[in-house]
Amino acid sequence: MVSCELCQSPGGELLWQDELCRVIRVGGAEGEAFPGFCRVVWRAHVAEMSDLPAADRQHLLAVVLATERAVREIMHPDKINLASFGNVVPHLHWHVIPRWRDDSHFPAPIWEAARRPAPRRAQPSTEALSGALRRVLEYSA
Repeated sequence: MVSCELCQSPGGELLWQDELCRVIRVGGAEGEAFPGFCRVVWRAHVAEMSDLPAADRQHLLAVVLATERAVREIMHPDKINLASFGNVVPHLHWHVIPRWRDDSHFPAPIWEAARRPAPRRAQPSTEALSGALRRVLEYSA
């Protein structure tokens, strides 16, 4: 699909990929406010989970859960939010968002208005995040 940004670009800093999907680190203001924020992006252009065969759905969810575990291991958040919308970019992808009780939006979703200034948190290194992801995926396989 020519007009799909997730078909045309990685969508962020590539942390891991296989033949079916990729995990990217979210940059910009969202990545600054929520360090460790990742997206799991399905490689082929499909809009919905139900567009995938059962084995592919299982694979995608395994990668989403591995990403959650890796982010938890590295960032130690109070909570993880998992979301799959696709309203703006109708290409199957999952958001894996670390949340803290004192973050700028807690307890509201990150796409609502901020309730307070974002506290400064250190960004995890690419090596730490991608290494944790590889370890979790190898253990899960």
